[in-house]
Amino acid sequence: MTRMGKTRWTALALAAAFAAATVQADETCNSPYTTKLIKGQEEYLHVWTLGVQGVGDGSDKLVTIDVRPGSPTYGQVVHKLSVGGRGEAHHMGFTDDRRHLWAGRLDDNKIFVFDVGTDPAKPKLVRTIADFAQKTGYVGPHTFYALPGRMLIQGLSNTKDHGGVTGMALYNNKGGLVEKYDMPRGELPIGKGDGYGYDIGINPQKNVLLTSSFTGWTNYMMDMGKLVADAEAMKRFGTTMVVWDLKSMKPQKVLDVPGSPLEIRWSLNPGDNWAVTATALTSKLWLIKQDASGQWQAKEVATIGDPSKIPLPVDISITADGKGLWVNTFMDGKTRYFDLSNPEAPRQTYEKVTGKQVNMVSQSWDGKRVYVTSSLLANWDKKGADDEQFLRAYAWDGKELTPQFELDFYKLELGRAHHMKFSARSASATAAAGASTQLAAAR
Repeated sequence: MTRMGKTRWTALALAAAFAAATVQADETCNSPYTTKLIKGQEEYLHVWTLGVQGVGDGSDKLVTIDVRPGSPTYGQVVHKLSVGGRGEAHHMGFTDDRRHLWAGRLDDNKIFVFDVGTDPAKPKLVRTIADFAQKTGYVGPHTFYALPGRMLIQGLSNTKDHGGVTGMALYNNKGGLVEKYDMPRGELPIGKGDGYGYDIGINPQKNVLLTSSFTGWTNYMMDMGKLVADAEAMKRFGTTMVVWDLKSMKPQKVLDVPGSPLEIRWSLNPGDNWAVTATALTSKLWLIKQDASGQWQAKEVATIGDPSKIPLPVDISITADGKGLWVNTFMDGKTRYFDLSNPEAPRQTYEKVTGKQVNMVSQSWDGKRVYVTSSLLANWDKKGADDEQFLRAYAWDGKELTPQFELDFYKLELGRAHHMKFSARSASATAAAGASTQLAAAR
């Protein structure tokens, strides 16, 4: 990073790698630089929730659920924090010290920073960033990905035409903008870039940052029925992934991945050099891997369901050993499991209908617990009786998903359940000590 000392970057990167190697339990999708990891089982589940007019206070909110087995409030909402208004609440991400959770809205572009380190059972709103679009020219802060002392944010759109051309913005942990990086666009020596963005995934050992692509504000704020019927609008979805040099933050190669590649998941197995993504519109799994000459390539390796029925794969979650992958498909409400023992040829080995519509899927580090939420986007969610809004928790024994508890977000007057993050008091208790260790290493 141009404004980050190399010594400090190296020291904090090593600290992060050590923490990742010694983790006992956590989500598998967190940034490798999120160093304050959970010891034992997750205790609280935070759900970033879209407000619905006429449902409760109608506001977007952070909902906290007790997931401690044996707790008198197990499977219950123990805290809810409304942030005011409805701005298309979407994704969240921890800071590197895990004390704060950044959460964004795709419509009004506001970013909310919650203190979850002081007391994870009772998060506090400590900062609101309301000028993301004005300062960056980007719209739709989507992915929040921790770097040492920084937060890298992937936008989905732009202020000029609300299309898919966008970029990434780098903030410090105090909420100040540091730099911005436009997504590559046009005919370039590294490939043809469409300028679109969606997710971020980093492999520090390979000095690689991967980005994927989706669509712009005009499309994601449109009613899904209207969108699907609009042939021109359907052409405005991303078809690329970009390989970036992490240290220089320069794009190195544009990969052709048609069909809107969404979530990126690197294998966490030491020594692996590959990541996977799912394409929403073509229902495929893609492998991004170095070839024999060290060049990064993208390859279609599996089909998800029946592409002709457009199951719409959305969120994916890789196992800690890189041997399995959960895939949620929104339209048919299924949660599927793929065996990734051979990442060149994933095999589906299990599926279960977990809702009339499903979106996000999060699993525990030990792979024994799986959580599913329902909302995709306010204007894309199903209508009428099919518009279920829930959190459902399952136990996984390697053969079957067994329901543990569920929360009906409509009956509880909470809204539409979207993104999830885990926390625990064990992570909070070590935060101060960990911060001291990082500062000492940086010196």
